[in-house]
Amino acid sequence: MRIRILVIDDEESYCEILKYNLQREGYEVDTAESAEDALRLDLSIYQLMIVDIMMERLSSGFDFAKRVRNNPSTENTPIIFCSALNGEDDTVMGLNIGADDYITKPFTIGEVIARVRAVLRRTQASQQVAYNASKSNYEPDITFKTLRLDRNNKICYIDGKEVVLTKKEIQLLLFFLTHRERIHSRDEIMNQVWGNQEVSNRAIDTNITRLRQKIGQYGDHIVTRLGFGYGFKAEI
Repeated sequence: MRIRILVIDDEESYCEILKYNLQREGYEVDTAESAEDALRLDLSIYQLMIVDIMMERLSSGFDFAKRVRNNPSTENTPIIFCSALNGEDDTVMGLNIGADDYITKPFTIGEVIARVRAVLRRTQASQQVAYNASKSNYEPDITFKTLRLDRNNKICYIDGKEVVLTKKEIQLLLFFLTHRERIHSRDEIMNQVWGNQEVSNRAIDTNITRLRQKIGQYGDHIVTRLGFGYGFKAEI
């Protein structure tokens, strides 16, 4: 997929110069001559925006950037500010708003292309890190016959239909399914499910009874051993 860039500048000549040279580098480029025109576009399709700060119409580049950052579909889209304003305060303000880089006019095309490549490299690297983190945090579903526990979304299904369970019931079911064929004392169950929270034996018994009722036929697989505790048995 080719990278798509949006250039926003009220000077048509700058838009055309940037569009021509960026396209020569293999990027797809659209232009807008005001923040208002840009806001009418589907901004989620762009992988980078180059934005002039001082534009003659109502919204400045700073205002536009704030809207981009407050929109969930574009909050992570990199922005390069491009402006004749070269004061330190303007640069700091732009970066504080969420700009990824700041180029002052007049500029050379070589500088712009180098900045674009650098910002895109950083963005792609951070996205890869986030993707790897999400994969490493993924936990596969746990199944027993037609019972399935989605560990990532904390949802229980039986025969493909969702069974509404409380947080503690989900935690109990997860504990039993991942520690099968063994009887666990109430103290062990309390430590695993309630952590440091002190609960009575009656509260543990009540939660297990409700869980059994809600999961129907599979409730029979949560067995009781008087004087010892509870466990999940595949064969009953």
